[in-house]
Amino acid sequence: MLCITVEEFLFWKKKQLSKGSNQESFAVLLDCIGGISNNDLNSIILNPKGNLYLKKNLKILESIWDDHLLKSCPIQYLCGITFWRDLKLKVTNKVLIPRPETEIIVDIVFNIFRKKSEKLFFAELGTGSGAVSIALALAYPLSEGIATDIDQDALEIATKNYINFSKKTNLKFCCGNWWSPLESFHGKLDFAISNPPYIPRDIYEKLPKEVKNFEPKVALLGGEDGLKHIREIIQKAPLFLKDKGWLILENHHDQGEKVKQLLIKNKFTSIEIVKDFSGIGRFTIGRYK
Repeated sequence: MLCITVEEFLFWKKKQLSKGSNQESFAVLLDCIGGISNNDLNSIILNPKGNLYLKKNLKILESIWDDHLLKSCPIQYLCGITFWRDLKLKVTNKVLIPRPETEIIVDIVFNIFRKKSEKLFFAELGTGSGAVSIALALAYPLSEGIATDIDQDALEIATKNYINFSKKTNLKFCCGNWWSPLESFHGKLDFAISNPPYIPRDIYEKLPKEVKNFEPKVALLGGEDGLKHIREIIQKAPLFLKDKGWLILENHHDQGEKVKQLLIKNKFTSIEIVKDFSGIGRFTIGRYK
């Protein structure tokens, strides 16, 4: 551990933030590489004349920060870590960085299945880093889940993340496209969740470079209208859900009504468009029959 004065650190911190980016990204750098948590930052304000202990020296931290600013590479990829809900997850450019709004998927499940002691069987299609499935497996320890992804590299990351948080075996990972790894579970699922690629091609081409140049295209692009994968997931969902089983989808901010119509067409009921933190209809849910 490297010892520096709080005054020296605060001067350096102010200098780095003056270069650009934001406090949130800087906090990720400090926590993951420097070993300084948000709680640590809050406490040094109360003791500005004290000392601070770092895992890495300021030159190393500054080098990573400059790389982030120069190349527009997400700080989470440079650090290999992201924070999501109460999880600290490994990430690489093989997986999408889970967004804060996606946390609402977990809250939707909590609202539907209120008893954490329930023995549920669920699936997540396109798990990426495993964030959603891991949160649910931890919250419902008596339940069983299967998380799928088309990319074996993504599944390896998700598996490592799960092992880091749980010694249980109530979550399994399977490689394959959407429902294909679940062929032996027709009519078995209490619910299925997915945050599939849903960005229309014209919007994808205009994405900020920190997204378009670094995050996996396969996890973002949803075909010409953004609904290519959502259509497939909805059309095949009735084969795998129990009667009154739920399908919970994240979609683009302007797709809620279209997804709702797809659910109606495929005999779903109790359909609801759920808003995100910004009041945008980000999620569409429905119950099969």
